[in-house]
Amino acid sequence: MELHIVLHEPEIPQNTGSIGRTCMALGARLHLIEPLGYLIDDTRLKRAGLDYWKDLDVEIHSDWNVFRAAYPDAPLWYFTTKARKRHDEADYGNRAFLVFGKETAGLPDSMLTSSPDRCVRIPMMERARSLNLSVAVGVAAFEAMRQGGFQGLSEADPAGRLF
Repeated sequence: MELHIVLHEPEIPQNTGSIGRTCMALGARLHLIEPLGYLIDDTRLKRAGLDYWKDLDVEIHSDWNVFRAAYPDAPLWYFTTKARKRHDEADYGNRAFLVFGKETAGLPDSMLTSSPDRCVRIPMMERARSLNLSVAVGVAAFEAMRQGGFQGLSEADPAGRLF
């Protein structure tokens, strides 16, 4: 499975660092859409990503239009609390771009209304406004990989543990 995680204007470096670590573990490419709420060399970003950051496949795009021009045929899935369809009801196929908005505002309505059939949500209690961005990316990315049979991921335990 070819998996891409797209963060539209992320604001919190620790979230991006944690998401980068998840992307590296899954072999996913991380796309950061500017403006970012931090500098890319922020120590909090690196600390959250641990020593995995150097192995991360990451692209930084100056804005949404630049990203779309680089990937005009990308099968985009927009994650939002406003969607009717659950994230596990989507068919991600062999190539998926999972798009997440900034921590304080989510994705712009203009993105969501342009492709309502490509909008999905992660179920949660009604009183919860949202999940932490890095948690939401993890939930979504592992569902996409599950649908792809975890292709390319090792199930062997390198430490030889039994349980």
